[in-house]
Amino acid sequence: MYYTYILQSEKDGSFYIGYSKNPEQRLIKHNTSNKGYTSKKQPWILVYTECFETKTEALKRENFVKAQKSREFIIKLINNDG
Repeated sequence: MYYTYILQSEKDGSFYIGYSKNPEQRLIKHNTSNKGYTSKKQPWILVYTECFETKTEALKRENFVKAQKSREFIIKLINNDG
């Protein structure tokens, strides 16, 4: 199984969208990394996951959510309205 996930920064409320086989383990990496986008906005919390059979499906969903470029869309998705 693969997952599309959304993290939220406890520092500034921003979101990060990704995919992984293990979103909980990926969250740990985002919170311990010393480089990149997520390192500057730690700590992160996992606020949303969607499960898919294949990596391709999870990646397509990640790209779709990112393409919306909409905080409102992400919030609706997290709140189960999207």
